[in-house]
Amino acid sequence: MDILKQEPLKERQMHSRFRKVAKSLHRQKQFHLDQHQNDPASSSFNPCSKPKIPKSKPKPSSKSLAEEQKGALDYLSVGMDQDQDPQWMINCLNVSLDPSKPEFTYFFLHHLLFLCVTITYSPVEFLFSLAIVRLTHIHLAAVLLEQFIREHWNEDEEGFEHPVVESNEKAAVKGLLLALLDDPHKEIRIAVSAAVSAIALYDWPEDWPELVPSLLTLIFLQSNLNVVHGALLCLSLLSSDMDDKMVPRLVADLFPYLHFLFPQIYDTSLRSKALSLIYNCTSISWAMSGAYEEMETTTEMLKPWMEIFSSILFEPVPSEDPDDWSIRKEVIKCLNQFIQNFPTVTKTYFAVIQWPFWETFGSTLEVYERSAIEGNENSYNDGYDSDGAEQSLESFVIELFKFLLTATGSPRFVKVVMNDVYELVYYTIGFLQMTERQVHSWSNDANKYVADEDNSSYCRVHVALLLQDVVSKCGAEGIKAVIECVEMRRNESQQAKDTGSPGWWRLREAALYALAALASVPEQLLLDEVEVSGSTVGAMLWEILSDDMAEGFHDYPFLCARLFSTVARFSSMMNNQVTDDFICAAIKTVGMDVPPLVKFGACRALSKLLPDATTGIVQNSTVDLFSSLIDLQKNASDESMHLVLETLQAALAAGVGAIKLQV
Repeated sequence: MDILKQEPLKERQMHSRFRKVAKSLHRQKQFHLDQHQNDPASSSFNPCSKPKIPKSKPKPSSKSLAEEQKGALDYLSVGMDQDQDPQWMINCLNVSLDPSKPEFTYFFLHHLLFLCVTITYSPVEFLFSLAIVRLTHIHLAAVLLEQFIREHWNEDEEGFEHPVVESNEKAAVKGLLLALLDDPHKEIRIAVSAAVSAIALYDWPEDWPELVPSLLTLIFLQSNLNVVHGALLCLSLLSSDMDDKMVPRLVADLFPYLHFLFPQIYDTSLRSKALSLIYNCTSISWAMSGAYEEMETTTEMLKPWMEIFSSILFEPVPSEDPDDWSIRKEVIKCLNQFIQNFPTVTKTYFAVIQWPFWETFGSTLEVYERSAIEGNENSYNDGYDSDGAEQSLESFVIELFKFLLTATGSPRFVKVVMNDVYELVYYTIGFLQMTERQVHSWSNDANKYVADEDNSSYCRVHVALLLQDVVSKCGAEGIKAVIECVEMRRNESQQAKDTGSPGWWRLREAALYALAALASVPEQLLLDEVEVSGSTVGAMLWEILSDDMAEGFHDYPFLCARLFSTVARFSSMMNNQVTDDFICAAIKTVGMDVPPLVKFGACRALSKLLPDATTGIVQNSTVDLFSSLIDLQKNASDESMHLVLETLQAALAAGVGAIKLQV
């Protein structure tokens, strides 16, 4: 098995130099070996045994795990005892790569690190061994290196273990790490960046003041995009781990320069990484006051970024382009922080990004409908870039609505939202439609349908929250917008049904979901606003019941389930006869042979309606309802079990109340 990559001349020279450093530590190693030999209690293994060292990765055998582990320890200790060159460590890592025995791999790596530390193996030689190891091994090597740094770099830190790394060795490690940031393999750059970030948390800025200037110098080497990525990744990891004392210094060093990364010479992923730096720094709001002292003005700091954001958001969102979604997502995340932390300055320049934002918002819905809802294009639901950042369309849409929620919650920006409230609500209802993936998942598991009702990893939850905010924060205009847009979307759904579109029910279900946002509005206020719009709540609800209850439970189970859970929230606006008929239909549904998710929808309705049900309905249906609920709970999960028990409690209370009235 070929272990080493072809070494260029520079690496061979470094290799020779590091071997000399290692041999100079031989006496100190031998001293520790003697200590281990004289004091067996200091170690769980014998470092002086000399079994034959295998030349390659051992083949699977019938030995027990304990026997294999003992053999591994003998192999490790011989390598240290004989003071072999870094080839020994590479062989060690090769031996650990047995995918059939993950416990053995962890055991081997753990003791490899233990030996490197307790026998004072030079961290410079150790690091160089990791740098020349095969690409497939680098992640294992990175685990060892990062653990080594966190446990032995700073003796004042909690969790420190002796010995501490010497100053000259620290300097050598830092230099070698920065030199590796231009490696052509992204996996290696990621591993090295993590190590740089780990060191910076201890040493920057006092003991490593040249770090940020060095990284900025690397960033502007336009001829080498690998080193630009490595330097940006270092800064991104560093900024995400910093506390409020370190952020102001980093902000002062970075903000004046990062916007120069946005000429088209840099690819989208690099520009996204730069934006993640801005987000990390501005997300620590209480730290920013310290940054003001080192920046001329907040206005000068933000103005160029608002113009950059505008240029990114202005173009329509493309299909099947996760890199584009990622950079827009970073822009939206930054804008969200700007609104929270710099509301006055952001509002001054908000007009610059207002129209581009609406362009992104509207075109995103078109892509979302084709990709996620209809399933005709790839929405990269489980997509991640090589740095581990999520790239799915769903995650981008969620950030859009988080931004809008922040805007509607701000006294300064809610007025801006109100200027386009009808367009906002209309498009928002479109995002409420179930995706193809959700339909498949929930059809196979009705319990998951109940559990995911409040799952914030789906954009539906954030969309519903935004509609509630529009109703509560935008007053009469918000209420009118929701009512009129619900009617518009229901009409569009009917048109799609008439033309034979198989997905017509999705928009109807989304309109019902949106209607629930009005449930929190005081009844009189709602009636007043509906009257102004030329309709009545009662007429709308009766139309919904008449149209949608006629649809088959088996053909459109999601529509029927949403009908039960939404309409029940407006029972006070329906006459008694309609309410009684609705309760009877829900009780009957729980006992029918229909998809479980329809039964759960009926349970949501009954838990709200039974306390106010008339005595006759409760008396005639209690026994059958109890029996149906008991059968339903047999296959219920935690979330759906809670719903069934809540319904059972409401039925019991209604039954007891009916008995008392009889007596």
